[in-house]
Parts: sequence; structure tokens; C-alpha cells
Amino acid sequence: MEERRFGISTPPVEEGAEYDVKIDSLGRKGDGITHIEGFVVFVPGVSVGDEVKIRITRVGQRFAFAEVIS
Repeated sequence: MEERRFGISTPPVEEGAEYDVKIDSLGRKGDGITHIEGFVVFVPGVSVGDEVKIRITRVGQRFAFAEVIS
């Protein structure tokens, strides 16, 4: 269930969760960017078009960070 307070929603990912994703683009610092339910996830060490399995390592209110696990 989604929680809404003052226009802020709960992120759709949790630390430790694993996902199969495709890298959509690169961020300013060169990290890969993917989206999970519209939520931005940064993944270091990947290229655009890579299809990888990731684990969420840190979750913020507007974006998350993940590591490649395979």
C-alpha cells in the first residue's frame, strides 16, 4: 500500500531487494540508471543496454543505489 504525506510517497524498493533490470541511461557521474515502478535507481559499473540482476544497497526518498550481483 502506498503511503502519501504532503505529496511524498513511499519508495517502491527496499534495501536488500533484488531485481532484473535493463540500464536505460547514464547519470552525470557515469553510473547506470534504471527505473523500478518509475523510481530512479543508480547502478555503478554498467553500460546503457546492459541487462543485469541488482541488489538495492541504499534507498532515498527520490532515488536508490544498487550493486550488480550477476
